[in-house]
Parts: sequence; structure tokens; C-alpha cells
Amino acid sequence: MKIPFVDLHAQYHSLKTEMDAAIFKVIEEGAFISGGYAHRFEEEFKAYLGLAHCVACANGTDSLEILLKAMGVGIGDEVIVPAMSWISTSEAVSAVGAKPLFVDVDDQLLVDIEKIESAITAHTKVIIPVHLYGNPVNMPRVMEIANRHGLRVIEDCAQSHGARVDGKLAGTFGDAASFSFYPGKNLGAYGDAGAMATNDAALADVARMIANHGQKGKHNHLIEGRNSRMDGIQAAVLSVKIPHLDAWTDARIKNAAIYDRYLGPEISKPNIHSGKKHVFHLYVIRSKKRDALSAFLKEHGVENAIHYPVPLPLMPCYTSHPEQAKSEFPVAADAAGEILSLPMYAELTEEQISYVSSLVRKFELGI
Repeated sequence: MKIPFVDLHAQYHSLKTEMDAAIFKVIEEGAFISGGYAHRFEEEFKAYLGLAHCVACANGTDSLEILLKAMGVGIGDEVIVPAMSWISTSEAVSAVGAKPLFVDVDDQLLVDIEKIESAITAHTKVIIPVHLYGNPVNMPRVMEIANRHGLRVIEDCAQSHGARVDGKLAGTFGDAASFSFYPGKNLGAYGDAGAMATNDAALADVARMIANHGQKGKHNHLIEGRNSRMDGIQAAVLSVKIPHLDAWTDARIKNAAIYDRYLGPEISKPNIHSGKKHVFHLYVIRSKKRDALSAFLKEHGVENAIHYPVPLPLMPCYTSHPEQAKSEFPVAADAAGEILSLPMYAELTEEQISYVSSLVRKFELGI
């Protein structure tokens, strides 16, 4: 049996008629950059989140960088970033001239909240908690620390569309939230796309100007900005998909529970604390023989991936002493050698999950 890591074709075919019509309409109208389709999606997404403002942009990385710039973060400033994330989180900090302050992760591979305060210095301006794999950070705790120290918070929601903490959506706790709609995300476009969401009108206004060459109205350049606008086709695709997000989320959660059942208690599975709604952008297990298990699964037709093989502070772009860095970030360093992402998407069948799980158990336990 061949099982893809993500099956975007299955999702497309379930929406084919509506999707084809939406894309054709954009082409027919020539509405290719920003404009009405992007504005429509902004309205839909801010309504979904229950926030006052949504600013569409070209991709999730840009959304982080633009928000940092809009908050006035720059040279000499520091931003707290978890040791486990995609490089966009720290890359955006460096791009505005600031320094990423890495904090090790906890048993869920989320930023270790107990270690945030000790990392704060007089130069720290922002905390970026990452809701990794679709598992939300304990945001009330993060906000308590941020408020006590006068820091701003940008939630990195690239993998957490629809996740909740105590019933409240991820992305609605901090000063602002960054979203990616890369095709493989729980809510994905057909190319790169991103958005920023906030209740802060002034912040949204500056972010929108930065994303559109610093303009407030055509040729009215109040500041220097950049070109980071959402394509009309991507916006139309997202508008077709957003009504289905909650149903897809429920399917992912159901599939994760099926994995849990078939893998059994012997396999190290996702660790979820109470009060959280994990939306399973990724279903990540751990194995002491991870690389061999990955190869075994691929030999039997099961695609898999590693998110992520090298913690951020251990990467060559951040350190020339990786062995020393490992001692500073022991939880992230240990996890990076064991984590393995199994196929996860709403359209997975129980038969497919059973097959993947049986292979994992056969390799790990010999049964």
C-alpha cells in the first residue's frame, strides 16, 4: 500500500467544482494581485478568529517579519523564540535586525514556559510562542509573563489553524498572530500565502502599509515598505476552503485518535495536556531508531518526514559550537534525533492508519 504524507489531490477532488469555478472567475476578471478576493478572505478569516483586523500577505514568513517591523522591533532588540520550530520564526527576527533569544522546549516540544523569564533581558521586546504541530502553547501563562515584563506577543500560528486553549482560539491571545497558508497547512492555499490578525487597529494599519510598499492609498508612501500581497487566486482558494476547516479539523482529531489506538501504549505518541485542542497539522511519534524506522516505512510505501531534524540554536547559521549548544537546549536536542511525522490529513482512512501503525509496531516491537 502506498500512502502519501499529505494527499492534496484528495482534498481538491472533494471541492473540484467549486474550486475550479472560483479560480476561473479570478482569471476571467484579471484580479490577480490583492484586491477584492484578498479583502473578502480577510473578512472571512477575521470573522472565523473573532478578531477585529486581518491583513493578508504573501506568506507566513513575511507575516512574522512585518509584524515585528510594525511593532518597531529592530537593531539592538531581542525576541524570545522556541528552540524547536521552522526557521521562519527566528529568520524573521534576524531580518529586522534583532536577535533571537532561544528557549528550550518542554515535554510537548513547545516553548518551556518555566524558562522564558530567565531568558528575558533589558533588550527583550517580544515573545513568539509557536503552536507547534497544531498543539497550542499555554497562552494564559505566556501572557501573564509578557504583561508582567511589558513585552509584546506574536503568536506563530503557522501550524495551528483552529487550535484552542480552554476553548479560546490560538492566535487570539497575543498582541497579534501570524498565519501561513502554505499548501500543506490545515488551511492551505495553492501556493504561498499568509496573514496577520490582531485587535490592534494601529498595528494592523502599519502592517498593511508595510506589506504594500508603505502606501496608504495609491502612490501615498508614508513609510518604506515591501511587496507582500496575497494573490487573487490564493485568496479565492482560501475562501472556498475556510467553510470546511472545522470539519477537516474534526477529521484530523479523529484520525489521531485512531493512530493512538492502533499504535498502542508501547509507542511514544503526541503528548497533549488537558484544556488544549490539538488540531494535528502533524502527527509526531518518537523512536530511538528513528532513521531506520523512517527508511523501513518508506520501503513499504509510507511517506514520512522529520519536523525538525536540527533545533534552531544548533543550526550553523546560529552557532559554530553545536555540541555546546546541545547542552544548553537538551530537550530539543534529544527530541530532534527521535521525532518522526507520520501521514496525517483529513482524508486518511482507518485502513491506511492501521497499515502505517502495523508497520511501526512491527519495526519497534517485532509484532
